[in-house]
Amino acid sequence: MRKLARLFLLLAAQSIVFAHPGVAIVADSRGNVYYTDLNQVWCLSPAGKKTVAVRDVHTHELWIDSLDNLYGEHLWYEGDASGKWGHRVWKRTPGGTVTDIIPSRQGFRDDFDDFHFVRDRAGNMYWADEDSVTVIRKRTPGGRATDILRKVMRRAGWMTVSPGGTVYLVDGDDLIAIAPGGEARTVARGVTTDEQGRPATYDRHAVMGLWTDWEENVYLAIPERDCIKRIGPGGGTTVLDRSSSPWKPSGALIDARGDLWVLEYSPLNTVRVRQVQRNGVTRIH
Repeated sequence: MRKLARLFLLLAAQSIVFAHPGVAIVADSRGNVYYTDLNQVWCLSPAGKKTVAVRDVHTHELWIDSLDNLYGEHLWYEGDASGKWGHRVWKRTPGGTVTDIIPSRQGFRDDFDDFHFVRDRAGNMYWADEDSVTVIRKRTPGGRATDILRKVMRRAGWMTVSPGGTVYLVDGDDLIAIAPGGEARTVARGVTTDEQGRPATYDRHAVMGLWTDWEENVYLAIPERDCIKRIGPGGGTTVLDRSSSPWKPSGALIDARGDLWVLEYSPLNTVRVRQVQRNGVTRIH
């Protein structure tokens, strides 16, 4: 049984009750920024106009393809009477048309050859399975699935893939890189530690959003530290941004202009986006 994948879905489902935030914030080629508040997906235009892009969807992750099509999930609970969950996967075109690519069905999204949100430029999908060892898998657009790494891990976490095809994921408190050829290395240890060297509280959500840039820097949203860290290819770590109380970061991106867009949540489970422009000016959306 693919324990890790199922556990992620269960934790995502529990977020409806326990307020684990979404990590999804992405941008298209026209400069539109999309993000989730777990109730719907919002769009921020380059001019700053805010509109609903996809209504009534509970999704933690988003993905945009090379044609600016946006993909997400909708996960729901039918109620205590049945105790059943359901899900579907949708696609939104740049023109705003929303269709289902995986129709509504019962249970969690546990057919893991169907759809994954971690993808590279070529459309290859990546995910993690875990039993006695963690297996990182890759599926090509043509449907061929292969294992790119088998490794005993302490606690596999969020995953991303760089433009160059390197897969990054969090193993416990360490950042792991898997090169396109399958070679794995530890990029940085203790990524959640504070200035006194104390690691964050044990939690699979200790590191939330994970993303990269064209220079193979890796960025991590660390809610307990109220910050976003940048880790260079050689492992050098800097704090790129800090959220102000009561807000905490769960995801972010750097757009084509170099602006930082931070997805933040509060103890009341409200969501906002903070845009930090290259000139230092900050805008709250």
